[in-house]
Amino acid sequence: MSIKKIDDRFATTGQIRPEDIAQLAKDGYRAIVCARPDNEEPVQPAFSEIADEAEKHGIKAVHIPVTGTPSVAQIERFKEAMATMEGPVLGYCRSGARSAALYSSIGQ
Repeated sequence: MSIKKIDDRFATTGQIRPEDIAQLAKDGYRAIVCARPDNEEPVQPAFSEIADEAEKHGIKAVHIPVTGTPSVAQIERFKEAMATMEGPVLGYCRSGARSAALYSSIGQ
């Protein structure tokens, strides 16, 4: 993982794997937002695998799949999710760009 800290509340990274979750918990992440649709690439783990492992470590996981530019509905869903999550939050997708776009869209 190559985590890019945007601010004290949010960071982004590319695809994570279930085996990364324990380290994320040790690093203090309290929530994960996945902006990647399932099956975007055949080798990526399904969001449910990430969410199941996150739950074991006390990390909340939210799936807001985005293709291209985030829609108004996706931005609103992200805003609502961020309002309910304690930070720090890690957003991930294939490269981290869609996660960063979601975060920047809510004016943080």
